[in-house]
Amino acid sequence: MRIGLAFRAFFQALFNRQAAEAVAAALDARALPAPSATTTPAESAAAPAKPTPAKPQPPKPAPPARSDALTLLAALQRESRLIDIVKEPLANYSDAQIGAAARDVLRDCGNVLERMFALRPVEEGEEGTSIEIPPGFDAARFRLTGNVQGEPPFRGSLAHHGWQATKCDVPQWSGNEASARVVAPAEVELS
Repeated sequence: MRIGLAFRAFFQALFNRQAAEAVAAALDARALPAPSATTTPAESAAAPAKPTPAKPQPPKPAPPARSDALTLLAALQRESRLIDIVKEPLANYSDAQIGAAARDVLRDCGNVLERMFALRPVEEGEEGTSIEIPPGFDAARFRLTGNVQGEPPFRGSLAHHGWQATKCDVPQWSGNEASARVVAPAEVELS
């Protein structure tokens, strides 16, 4: 359609001064003059329509000063010292020392995740039990591995039950913009 229109506009503008002015006005985004009584239907068709003014877009909401991901990371650091254990060079510690520290960190991380997300299995059942995946299954709920061929229903064994959040209660950031990316403040002991 656009190629045909372009050819028509080209030949109308080539052989008709009024059509040429109308095309020039349209290309310059000026308002088009009203068609005169001497304008032929072909000339009217060649003249592009008057552009409609764009509707004003509602203002976009300002992005939050701090993402929920940073708020979650700050809670994991504050309540379980997750970042400290992940960033700590472990070469100088024995496996027993690392295991003892990890036990407390993992327990406290679990408490944070339970409080904020109340995680529950996607699929109830013990790992290794037989499960049938119905036709039209949701690929976000089931990831199929192994020999995936044909059409559902599929039968297999549950390798992992998956996790889903039954709530999402990440605290609202109340700090200022300058410290929005601070995950853990520097601690200073005064004497």
